Amino acid sequence: MTDAASLAGVKVMVIDDSNTIRKSAEIFLMQSGCTVVLAEDGFDALAKIADHQPDVIFVDIMMPRLDGYQTCALIKKNSRFASTPVIMLSSKDGLFDRARGRMVGSDEYLTKPFTKDSLLKTVAAHVARRGG
Repeated sequence: MTDAASLAGVKVMVIDDSNTIRKSAEIFLMQSGCTVVLAEDGFDALAKIADHQPDVIFVDIMMPRLDGYQTCALIKKNSRFASTPVIMLSSKDGLFDRARGRMVGSDEYLTKPFTKDSLLKTVAAHVARRGG
């Protein structure tokens, strides 16, 4: 298990239309010292991303208006955020979803409901990969 203290100061954005998922992710991440930015959907996230410049982004696949695939693709198309890790969140653990996520540039895929452990390990892995 990664030392939770190593996540202090890491800025994580969680994009999910479920209040429950946003809240639980926020609690898990804040307990580990992360700064958390929450967004309800893709449009909300795109409005906040430039201001907050998160280190890691979690995005739910199934969202109204702008789904996770579209949101991820838009984030990755922006040169400022192309290298920012985007992790897809989905309640479905399907091969098709994973493949489609890869096609739009996602870096990983986490199945919901996630555990505190899996969430923090994912953040730690991507922060380490970026050398920060």
